[in-house]
Amino acid sequence: MNLVLLGPPGAGKGTQAVRISKAFGLVHLSSGDILRAERKAKTELGAKAQDYMDRGVLVPDDLILSMMMDHIGRPEAANGFLLDGFPRTLAQAEGLDARLAEKDRKIETVINIEVDDAAVTRRLTGRSTCPKCGRIYHEEFSPPVKAGICDDCGEALTRRKDDSLEVVGQRLKTYHEETKPLIAYYQNGGLLKRVSGEGSVDDVTAAIQEACRR
Repeated sequence: MNLVLLGPPGAGKGTQAVRISKAFGLVHLSSGDILRAERKAKTELGAKAQDYMDRGVLVPDDLILSMMMDHIGRPEAANGFLLDGFPRTLAQAEGLDARLAEKDRKIETVINIEVDDAAVTRRLTGRSTCPKCGRIYHEEFSPPVKAGICDDCGEALTRRKDDSLEVVGQRLKTYHEETKPLIAYYQNGGLLKRVSGEGSVDDVTAAIQEACRR
């Protein structure tokens, strides 16, 4: 199975990607993780991406696509992969389909985890992280025992700048602008399956697994 996982920021894609890839024996390919790894390893593609980022401009679709295709083409992905964080735009989706077709492969299922904007805003703006151990807390869903202090390390918790109310609103606006045509593309291709992301982590996992089997 070759699977794409879509959803807004805060939908829990990362958590679900790990669970679903394990359940179906798929290689989990996160575009963010791959980009960071390529930059750290100072590969040719990673160096090119770093150059764009240093200049404060978006990494071109073709470069991201080349990175993802390199990993899709590796032996460990031969029996199936799950794409997390990619494609983000219609151009990336079309490019992905074209390059996969050259290798006689294709995307078989696209899962869209749906969470409304109010829930996403509540999830993201309530998050805090321990700068020492990386543990993530939420003031409503998983608060620390002592407010503002990590249960494990005793460190003062911090909030990401991009989890501010203003930035979350802009992230959602960008997401909707980029993803609306992408969702339509996969829906027109008969690949899109919608899953509510409003339940518990286990409920969402079960719903995704059921959708993949249909």
